[in-house]
Amino acid sequence: MTSGRAPQDAPTDQVDEQELAENAPEPPEHLVLAAEFEEASREQWAAAVDAVVRRSGRIGEDAPRGAGVEKLAWDTADGIHVQPLYTADDVAELPATGVPGALPFVRGSRTGGHVPAGWDVRQHHAAPSATAVHDALLADLENGVSSVWLAVGAGGVPVAELGAALEGVMLDLAPVVLDAGESAEEAAEAFLALAEQRGVAKDALLGTLGLDPIGLRARAGSEGAGQVAVDSVVPLATRVAGEYPQVKAVVVDATPVQEAGGSEAQELGFSLAAGVAYLRALTEAGLPVADAARVLEFRYSATAEQFPTIAKLRAARRLWGRVLEASGAGGPGQAQHAVVSPTLFSRRDPWVNMLRGTVAGFAAGVGGADAVTVPPFDIAIGEAEPFSRRIARNTQSLLIEESHLARVIDPGGGSWYVEHLTDDLARAGWAFFQELEAAGGAVAALDSGLLAGKVAEVRAKREKGVATRRTPLTGVSEFPDLDEKPVERTPLPEPVARGELPLYRPAEAYEAYRDRSDAILAETGARPAAFLATLGPLAAYTARAGFARNLLQAGGIAGPEAGPTETPEEVAEAFRKSGSPVAVLCSTDALYGERAEATAAALREAGAARILLAGKPSSPGGSYDGVDGYLFAGCDALAVLDDVYSALEVAK
Repeated sequence: MTSGRAPQDAPTDQVDEQELAENAPEPPEHLVLAAEFEEASREQWAAAVDAVVRRSGRIGEDAPRGAGVEKLAWDTADGIHVQPLYTADDVAELPATGVPGALPFVRGSRTGGHVPAGWDVRQHHAAPSATAVHDALLADLENGVSSVWLAVGAGGVPVAELGAALEGVMLDLAPVVLDAGESAEEAAEAFLALAEQRGVAKDALLGTLGLDPIGLRARAGSEGAGQVAVDSVVPLATRVAGEYPQVKAVVVDATPVQEAGGSEAQELGFSLAAGVAYLRALTEAGLPVADAARVLEFRYSATAEQFPTIAKLRAARRLWGRVLEASGAGGPGQAQHAVVSPTLFSRRDPWVNMLRGTVAGFAAGVGGADAVTVPPFDIAIGEAEPFSRRIARNTQSLLIEESHLARVIDPGGGSWYVEHLTDDLARAGWAFFQELEAAGGAVAALDSGLLAGKVAEVRAKREKGVATRRTPLTGVSEFPDLDEKPVERTPLPEPVARGELPLYRPAEAYEAYRDRSDAILAETGARPAAFLATLGPLAAYTARAGFARNLLQAGGIAGPEAGPTETPEEVAEAFRKSGSPVAVLCSTDALYGERAEATAAALREAGAARILLAGKPSSPGGSYDGVDGYLFAGCDALAVLDDVYSALEVAK
């Protein structure tokens, strides 16, 4: 082992460290990174971007300054225009974000944030067997989970068996959050009675009772939940406010809006409207505003769109702080529970769900949520197993313990993009809140169909993005694996039917075609196939053949190809051997001009019932005689798949 000292017989001409220190220049008062480089202006950056985009052919030579930058901009579901670059000038006029633990609470509801222990790792348990739930939740609590979110009543543990499910759980150490739907009041009373029976002091009891008639109405619909009695929360909430200082009584659940395909601003606006409805009911019953606010916990969705999730949680705290300020109270800050949305998860290539859960959990933690739930990766397939539950809790442990996300309060704070997006979402969310209030509030907006209609408009945009693959789903609509080994799980009970806010899972549309392909494979021994009629050498057709194959496989359709060919007759002969009634021409625009129509004619003579071409009909040469349809980036992939399956069915 060596030390940092020079040996005693070191050469005398070595630099003297003391002399070096004495002659060292004074450190700058302010460290400026990259100070030796000349500062680039926004105009210079825009010119450089324009040049790159122009070389790619996305803008013309005569395009105005900034056209290339605009090509890189995009619009959110709320119509917020997101630029590719933000600078200090973009946030100079924005409202101050303050400090953590004080109005406007953008930077966090707690003065010290979640440093250093991290946020509350909260896992959901839903099974009718109290024994199975008990074993699973104890395993979670012993291995990194800090609170339990427990389904009780329909779809969960019977209320009478709540004590058995929570046997061994220290109710003054591990918060228990109830998810009891129509049995919420009964489950809440049973939980409080259980705590008293175990001798847990009222001021030490932790948890959330989960009362939420508005959220229940949003999920069940007008026919499933009946008339909403918002004031039904008053008796228990008043009792909690007076006797249980560490217990929340009411949940303001905005996740049904996101799960139905709604936007971030719609989720924010609905949460404010529902929160205000509960606040009114509680204050009219005599509770001070601050006490009424303390017993509320807000629940939001976290998605793999990490920056919108971060900004949404920050904006939610700002907006709720504004509501309390207008109501005459300066706090408390909003208590947030962020749930990684089940709509993200796919049944196909479910291992990718681990990555989706990690990104969304990261965004929830960085956004400052007080509690975060990351579901098991197999939630879309069936009942979670110990392995998948372990991965789910370890995802959060990694984010907190290894990535040290909780070591910094509000990590996104100061980012010009995050700050701007936070402000944009706050303004859009407040506008939607005002729209709901003008319609009579959250319940009235549900009853009239206003909320469902607004959400449906956004969902339609999302559906188009998924269908055209502008919104890619890795392992589903992009890079599917037809040979993947299925993950088998015990099927879950049929989900409770939803009302006007249906559960929208984007992967489902493609999974239906994959299921259809599996059924055909089981029946015939081969998957449905569309022949790739490749024209010319490998270098000519490989790009478009790869694109066509990827699209077809997203629907479970195999894509055998002809290989390098020189004549239409070669292609037709290979097509006959394939046995498929569908052919997709794949090559360059130049070769299409030379051979597409002749090859289409040869394929038709060989028995092709449907002929498609990989490329835009607006490409040089335009449309071609004998071609029935086109595959290109941005086309409706689901419509193409449906067209191919229809042709295969007709050809049987």
